[in-house]
Amino acid sequence: MECEFATVNSDNEEIKEIFENTKTIAIIGCSPNEEKASNRVANYLKNAGFKIVPVYPKEDEILGEKVYRSLKEIPFKIDMVDIFRKPDVIGLVIDSAIERGDIDTVWTQLGLVNNEAAKKAVEAGMKVVQNKCTKIEHNALY
Repeated sequence: MECEFATVNSDNEEIKEIFENTKTIAIIGCSPNEEKASNRVANYLKNAGFKIVPVYPKEDEILGEKVYRSLKEIPFKIDMVDIFRKPDVIGLVIDSAIERGDIDTVWTQLGLVNNEAAKKAVEAGMKVVQNKCTKIEHNALY
């Protein structure tokens, strides 16, 4: 699969607004391994005051938080979905976010782009950030 250039994306003003309106972030692919970017980013976001919700196929707890197997299983409102999964899985995650109907923002990490899925998210009323790191962007703004 070729790398896509993100044609659907939020600008810095919108990214600032996203952070200001976000309290709860589901981290899709949050690894228990402290060496992995998903774990480091989740830890940073937690320390920055966000409630993080790890979504991972194994483990019961990551960074002291209960782990869920999927977005569908999370029984409370999620403001942002932060995706650390390959581009071919992003579409499934976004479909799941659309099904929930309570998610404001879908964010794909550095190197991750799926414009087709991003367009669907925008059409469903969500903000979309692609190919950017939540930690880097938050750190630059605050």
